[in-house]
Amino acid sequence: MMTKTVENPFHHGERAAQERAGVGDVAQWAGGFIRDHLPEQHRAFHTALPFLVVAGGDPEGRTWVSVIEGSDGFVTSPDPRHLHLATEVPQADPLHSRFAAGGQIGAVGIDLATRRRNRFSGSVSAQAGGYLIAMAQTFGNCPQYIHERSLARVPNRPLAPRRSSKLTPAQIDRIHAADTLFIGSGHHVSKPLASNGYDASHRGGAPGFVRVTSPTQLQIPDYMGNNFFNTIGNIIADPRVGLVFVDFETGGLLHLSGRATVDWSPVGAHDPDAWRMITVEIETVLDRPAALSLRWARLDHRRRRLRLERRQQESDTVTAFYFAPADGRALEPFSPGQHLPITLRIPGQTAPVSRSYSLSGAPTDPLYRLSVKREPQGVMSRALHDRLQIGDVIEAQSPTGEFTADDGGKSSVLVLVGAGVGLTPMLSLLHGAAASGRPAWFIHGARNGRSHAHRAEIAGLVASHPHLRQRLFYSQPDPGDVPGRDFDMAGRVTVQDVLGLLAGPDARYMLCGPTGFVAELTQGLEDAGVPPEHIRFETFGPAPGGSAK
Repeated sequence: MMTKTVENPFHHGERAAQERAGVGDVAQWAGGFIRDHLPEQHRAFHTALPFLVVAGGDPEGRTWVSVIEGSDGFVTSPDPRHLHLATEVPQADPLHSRFAAGGQIGAVGIDLATRRRNRFSGSVSAQAGGYLIAMAQTFGNCPQYIHERSLARVPNRPLAPRRSSKLTPAQIDRIHAADTLFIGSGHHVSKPLASNGYDASHRGGAPGFVRVTSPTQLQIPDYMGNNFFNTIGNIIADPRVGLVFVDFETGGLLHLSGRATVDWSPVGAHDPDAWRMITVEIETVLDRPAALSLRWARLDHRRRRLRLERRQQESDTVTAFYFAPADGRALEPFSPGQHLPITLRIPGQTAPVSRSYSLSGAPTDPLYRLSVKREPQGVMSRALHDRLQIGDVIEAQSPTGEFTADDGGKSSVLVLVGAGVGLTPMLSLLHGAAASGRPAWFIHGARNGRSHAHRAEIAGLVASHPHLRQRLFYSQPDPGDVPGRDFDMAGRVTVQDVLGLLAGPDARYMLCGPTGFVAELTQGLEDAGVPPEHIRFETFGPAPGGSAK
């Protein structure tokens, strides 16, 4: 059985960043989430992609990021520790020498149509017909700040690249219009640590979220994330970074290489939602027009206007919002577990704000329901809770997402395990199991009765369907919370509790909650012999008890 990385998965720069941010011992809860191999669902994800975003170094010691594409099916996975790329990295690519000679790389696989992404680091070596990548560390990411796009391929002839030491006015305009960039960074020590090497990371925001302050300097806001601090930690250890801006309409790539610093208290920053600001001093610019055969298009034409019909307080922090179509057309169907990308114009924000929230209702309901936790630092969640009134209109894309129940069959038990606001997709999945007749356990961890959302609805579903069962855990019960009536057990949900259900060898486990919660349960289930393909998970928030939704 594959195992997680043995040593602390974070190097000294990442640990310094975590300490500076005051997020505690991240390795204690995140170790099981960072692996030395690709889980089956990650293998399936990467091998379906037409491109990878890769970070690495060149012979002169500069750090670069690039987009490596190939024909459909060019990525294969011969085993959980390797990916094979059946392509050729062109000589104009700043990572051509890295792929030709081999060495350390970092990569992120991202699907801009579904907004899903997964990252890994490792080493690449050239082989006949392509390149072999050996894994060092792998982990997933949440889809926040990713802008949804469709993908097409066109016949393409790359134009001559242009290299310079500073940005032109036209290039500055492209950066200011961008809603997406990829940043590469690295950490290199002589010891053979899994945390050595490069990292490629996605950054997204409203157009203009990256500000060019001079032809040789730009600033990138750093938002709330998973508290791994891979990019920030790498910059602390080694300031060399690379950036790439993709021209989604023309396939052009604008590569930048330089050195970065981190402002931990960006007072008066151009983005008030930034927790930190990354300043990049640009040393080299490489502009590659029409470098890719891939083209992307925003799906703004698929947006629909939804009107708020009702709102219901479900706990001390969670409110349920019920939306109807403003145009009178029927709502698009969705599968239990999917999420709804929404956009809202918020006073004080320079551009519309987009987020995704899990649909918490039944697919047969006449309205879309979103159950949203109000986060003190959440721009969208605060606006929904504090500003959105009955009759107000938002914009939404089509429901999307792959966190849905597999086809294990009605006889296989579905074990739904959530913590906090992680119950939102689980509630929809419970409705699906109720309708299909599939046996299911609903396991939920809340702080207490005041924070327990949708309690009566869940209890009613379980009581009226004999094939459904639930078990509730309160980590900090209030004096009025009665064991046996309001909850089953005091404390947090553990893997022993989940295994104690004796759901059977064919059970399918679906986990949703903070990253640490999901990582601990996933690792525990696998250690107990549950096949990885029987486990699906979705995470939110930066740390146990936190949330980025």
